Amino acid sequence: MNSSDTLTKKNSLSEVTSPVKEDLAVFRKFFKNEISSDVFLLDQIIQYLLRQKGKEIRPTFVFMTARMFGKVDKRSFIAATMVELLHTATLIHDDVVDEADKRRGFLSINKIWRNKAGVLLGDFLLSKGLLIALDHKEYNLLHVLSDAVKKMSEGELRQLKTSNLFNMTEERYFQIISEKTASLIAACCQCGAIAATDDESVAEAMHEIGLDIGIAFQIKDDLFDYGRDDIGKPTRNDIKERKVTLPLIYALENATKPKQLQIRRLMRKRNKSTRDINKIVEFVHEYKGLEAAERKMADYTENALTTLRTLPIKSGFEDFEDLVRFIITRKK
Repeated sequence: MNSSDTLTKKNSLSEVTSPVKEDLAVFRKFFKNEISSDVFLLDQIIQYLLRQKGKEIRPTFVFMTARMFGKVDKRSFIAATMVELLHTATLIHDDVVDEADKRRGFLSINKIWRNKAGVLLGDFLLSKGLLIALDHKEYNLLHVLSDAVKKMSEGELRQLKTSNLFNMTEERYFQIISEKTASLIAACCQCGAIAATDDESVAEAMHEIGLDIGIAFQIKDDLFDYGRDDIGKPTRNDIKERKVTLPLIYALENATKPKQLQIRRLMRKRNKSTRDINKIVEFVHEYKGLEAAERKMADYTENALTTLRTLPIKSGFEDFEDLVRFIITRKK
């Protein structure tokens, strides 16, 4: 069941998350209170950070999972706050590493306050995540999220090692995205279950479901780089940064040896021209790399939802499914 006709069409995340809007409103206040500081410079940067509200997909997964197996309460808000602290810290550190100038339409923190402030803010947020768990004696949540941090770091380092065309394979690609992206979404789903039920088998199953969803989420992100201009101007960042992702991997598998060599040479170039980039994009379209990656994304999505249907859900399956469908049909 992987036809696009089966996908629930939503124009924005707000349409998907309407049942948890109140949860998110309470969460924002809880989160703001947790990261407040009496250090003037730190508080100034935090206030700037709070203006950069993202889609809040990860805390939404925590709340929706909690609603499926119980109720949203203080434990759910603690879990969502820990997740958001961890996620925000990693984004800030990523901007420092990548020397990024912007984040969510705002100048990046490292661009305004320099790299040292960015690194220190990321460290501060990570430490706050540890402290909130310890203060509330949420050792199980702390273990799950600490494991996610470990996996995310391993995935990033693994990608550094295998970031050239000679080392990247489909197997390595899935290992990397499972660690660097899917592990956190898996932790969100697992923590949401831990906060709502004592059934360990449910929490473990939600971890595996979250992994499948997280993999589909990353494949969708990777598809954007090879999209046509008529669905939003693609940045082509993966191509510029010589990152080999699933659409390119599948296109290379379908191509002749001479064509493979030509595209490999183009991908290895550090300073690609617009013409080079367009050739690579056209290659992926010509050799059906997008279609193959989309099928794989749909497979992971359906596997997650099929497994979810076997669990003792109290309510909210349709809401959770809408969120998952949104993730793989979103336009950005």
